Amino acid sequence: MSPTTRNLALTAVPAALLVTLLPPLTADALPAATSRPSLAWGPCTDTAGTGTDPRQQCATLRVPLDHADPGGPQISLAVSRIPAESPAARHGVLFLIPGGPGGSSLDDPSGKGQKLPQDVRDQYDLIGFAPRGLAPSTSVDCGLETADLATSKLRPWPAPDGSIDENLATAERVAAACARNGGELIRHISTRDNARDLDRLRDALGERKISAWGVSYGTYVGAVYSEMFPHRTDRIVLDSNDDPDPTRVARAWLAGHEQGVEDTFPHFAAWASAPGNPDRIADTAAEVRPLFLRLAARLDHEPIPWPGANPEELNGNVLRQTMLDSLYRPSRYPALARLMRAARQGTVPPAPAAPPESVLQNVTAVGAGTLCNDVTWPASAAAYRKDVAGSRAKFPLTAGMPRNAMPCAAWPYEPREEPVRITGRGPSNILLIQNERDVATPLAGALKLREAFGRRAVMVTVDSTGHDAYLANGNECGDRTVSRYLATGERPRRDTYCPHREAGTVASGDE
Repeated sequence: MSPTTRNLALTAVPAALLVTLLPPLTADALPAATSRPSLAWGPCTDTAGTGTDPRQQCATLRVPLDHADPGGPQISLAVSRIPAESPAARHGVLFLIPGGPGGSSLDDPSGKGQKLPQDVRDQYDLIGFAPRGLAPSTSVDCGLETADLATSKLRPWPAPDGSIDENLATAERVAAACARNGGELIRHISTRDNARDLDRLRDALGERKISAWGVSYGTYVGAVYSEMFPHRTDRIVLDSNDDPDPTRVARAWLAGHEQGVEDTFPHFAAWASAPGNPDRIADTAAEVRPLFLRLAARLDHEPIPWPGANPEELNGNVLRQTMLDSLYRPSRYPALARLMRAARQGTVPPAPAAPPESVLQNVTAVGAGTLCNDVTWPASAAAYRKDVAGSRAKFPLTAGMPRNAMPCAAWPYEPREEPVRITGRGPSNILLIQNERDVATPLAGALKLREAFGRRAVMVTVDSTGHDAYLANGNECGDRTVSRYLATGERPRRDTYCPHREAGTVASGDE
């Protein structure tokens, strides 16, 4: 979801969970912190090798391991900022909330933050951070076997015959490793914890309110923060939005891939059959889907050795996972087309580059901890088998994976709190932006978040394809609408639609 090696690993992050919920600790019920945390800003270390802006400063924030025990053990959060470029125009702070779980925004003030328009950068201190558990914050690691770090393994793709026995075994193995090696921290990584960390950061910055730009999983963090601390929010932008269903949480996000693929694959098929495309794989768009299904079925039974990859073969599920990854944005389409062409010829391209194993271990642990501690997942293998069979029949491209058992199905810990139910209580200061065709956070789920917020939000739907809309895979109309809100506080008066038009168009419904 971003160019850093850590975020390259996001699609490897699992989700799932099985246990009973305890009564919630609300924000008001938590003990108050004994004193305001402080930040000592200094130079940053360019750990990602992305060329940190020399203006970017870094600091470490100490927060409670357990927010219910603020006087107990503490952990560290790595924080970054680039101050507002026009002190006289300064409006406040803009938190850059990353996706994931397992993503970091520590480098974002120097990176995507610099894509913001000048009048936005003039007004805001851009604030990045590495969420709890993610290096260089106090980090967590499950010590998984290398084979279990394969994205096509952590995503629970069923066996060619639809069996999920191996998925259940993987879930038990991964969950046991996290319990054995994750320490106490693995039990205190959740979305509620992330929201409370952000409020500690707000306090340390000396701000009464925060503005935020949350992307993907960051939309759920932003939504939860806005529910827990509604009157500490200023201008909130949520981009590529997760379904907030409090009974399912991450299960709903995973299930959303079914519709996300159906929404997006036709766009890939049109591209992959376009005349003049050097990566063209079919004469017509109608041929692309059956071609993909035939290749995946053949590779299920006749995998091709793939030295240097993980796993070291191109099988049907590796092709399916590549499809899912490639549909995140049109710039990735060539990778899928070239793999399909190679598979058709019985060959493989060079093995794809992977992040260092230490990064994969860390990202996977943070993802598992967050999602497994957020909500209960079913414990019944029979329930998963039934759901997978139904999904495979209705959505053959995703082959049952979105309804399958992930590592949280064997998670040994009970959630410490109930999931947050997003409501319309609070100030009307939330702007959602959403592409129509988004494989990871489909429009159907975003509409559920819009409904949950009620009068608090308006939504900009963009006629575009890809994950991450604002200043990435959206269009000029959507970008302008969000930029205007951040710079002036002016939102559309009602939900709007941004068609694919030439620059200078205005969102329909905007007045």
